[in-house]
Amino acid sequence: MITDKNIVLTGASSGIGLEVLKILAKGGGNRVLAVSRRAEALLSTFADNVIPMNADVGSKEGVDAIFERAAEVFGGEKIDIFYANAGFPYYEEFNYENWDRVKRMFDVNTLSPIYTYAKYIHHLDGRKGVLAITVSAIGQMAMPGYAIYSASKFGLQGFQQAIRLEKPENLQITTLYPVATDTNFFRVANPVPFEKPFPVQQPDVVAKKMVAGIESGKKFVSPNPLFAVSKVLMGVCPPVRTVYWSLEKAKLGRFKQKLIDMGINSREVAELGLDLAKTLLNR
Repeated sequence: MITDKNIVLTGASSGIGLEVLKILAKGGGNRVLAVSRRAEALLSTFADNVIPMNADVGSKEGVDAIFERAAEVFGGEKIDIFYANAGFPYYEEFNYENWDRVKRMFDVNTLSPIYTYAKYIHHLDGRKGVLAITVSAIGQMAMPGYAIYSASKFGLQGFQQAIRLEKPENLQITTLYPVATDTNFFRVANPVPFEKPFPVQQPDVVAKKMVAGIESGKKFVSPNPLFAVSKVLMGVCPPVRTVYWSLEKAKLGRFKQKLIDMGINSREVAELGLDLAKTLLNR
């Protein structure tokens, strides 16, 4: 059990982040700055040791504000653990030209944790600390339907791999590689229901393993043993990966046909946003 720590947790109001928050809030002496876009509304009565904060982590100003707020609520004391968990996906066929849509994903999923690393090591100033990051299994193996999400997570995977070679000795980095997790992840990815990739894991299981990994000083946490085994198997026998990708590609094909049957133009939805998709779904 993690206790007596000052903790910042982003993406704290849903999914894996919310399950992690439940665990950390039970740790005696912990104080948690719980950050999300709607944290103050969703977590205002969560626990006495949880301080909700609304922030957009996909901007420099948002991350700067988190560090400033942490200095206030922790009385200038060190942030013992900073868990950069916030992120979001798209599930779609990438067939559109929308610079801002792609950039938004990289701002949140990739640039924000990278900038957080730089801020955090300066904040620590030689003191011990833990930077935890949710990367995702998709940052190690790309998936059809998740081209932009995969790219954003591959970028984050590359960063964590390189930064371990130059990080200061006082900093522990723990990265999480969950498979598809049964959260609102899929509703955010696309408002039109689609088939989830295999396998799917429960968020409370992922959270318990991640918190245990942080506490024990692990470098990497892969909460689904099937994924770890499959990586080895696919490395030894590449046709296994080809078969798996074929199955997932078929799911994307069925999703594209579903959109056609519903009279929804996938490219138009991507370019005009989710509000249009919701309007089309409700017509």
